[in-house]
Amino acid sequence: MSGWEKARFFALRHHTGLQVWGLAVLLALTPLVMRNPYNLGILNLIGLYVIVVLGLNLFIGFAGQISLGHAAFFGLGAYGSAILTTTYQVPAWPAMILTAAAMAGVALIIGVPTLRLTGHYLAMATLGFNYVVDSIFVEWDAVTGGPSGLSGIPPLSIGGLTFDSDLKFHYLVWTFALVALALCLNLVRSGVGRGLAALAEDEVAASALGVDVRRQKIAVFILSAVFASVAGSLYAHYFGYVNPEAFSIFKSLDLVIMVVGGMGSIWGTLFGAAFITILPQFLGFLQNYTDIIHGLILVVILLFLPQGFVTGLADLGRVRWARRRLAMGGR
Repeated sequence: MSGWEKARFFALRHHTGLQVWGLAVLLALTPLVMRNPYNLGILNLIGLYVIVVLGLNLFIGFAGQISLGHAAFFGLGAYGSAILTTTYQVPAWPAMILTAAAMAGVALIIGVPTLRLTGHYLAMATLGFNYVVDSIFVEWDAVTGGPSGLSGIPPLSIGGLTFDSDLKFHYLVWTFALVALALCLNLVRSGVGRGLAALAEDEVAASALGVDVRRQKIAVFILSAVFASVAGSLYAHYFGYVNPEAFSIFKSLDLVIMVVGGMGSIWGTLFGAAFITILPQFLGFLQNYTDIIHGLILVVILLFLPQGFVTGLADLGRVRWARRRLAMGGR
């Protein structure tokens, strides 16, 4: 086998890992050309949402379930780290780990009863959970700071390196995002991922084939909650401030729209998170109608590309290419 053939075989066998490393190199070089701190801050925010939406996409896009309450886990992660570090003086990294473990427990407690529901009933249950958590953020002034939120949250640090700037945080958040991306890419290609795909198609058929439907749904719900919690903790230590508005029901809807943009595609998740995060920057005087515009985007995608924007376009491209090849063969 020649050197070229060996390289080609290696690239085909490890194409997923090479793609992740390629993205890592691109992100590492981005700050060298992106001099505007504001734009770098937007890119960091995209990284935070990518972590949340990767987990949510596993639950919605791959397991075929629905959640309209993941902003609650995002917010609980942020408030958990904020309260532990500012009120109880717990170091930032242990606070993040404790919060993520607590969110796994909360997701288990919430998931056991609610995941017996399906469709609209599950959506309403998760939406109700988000409403309850949002009310706690607003009303429990003594702990959460009420509508004013909490400030003075310390930045994360490793040794003598403190992630107290957009540039430093860029490398931290995207390290987490790329690790989450690699985990999800491997998960959906594993036996667990095939079980989730079967579950999404038909729960009865999946159960008949040996998939533990209930256990799978609870497991992926917990995993998605942990992803959201970690992103929330990073959010709190990045901005140094949290308030209820950032984790409201409308934020849950934005997260779902991000998932729909790349539903059923791990790589599509990056597009969905980037598009919805960047879009307000181009709306100008229409920024006051952001929620309405997001709603219209969701309706349009569900009507014309119900399998998700990225996946839908990819499918359309494959169909057109197949038809073109058939037509050329007919000649």
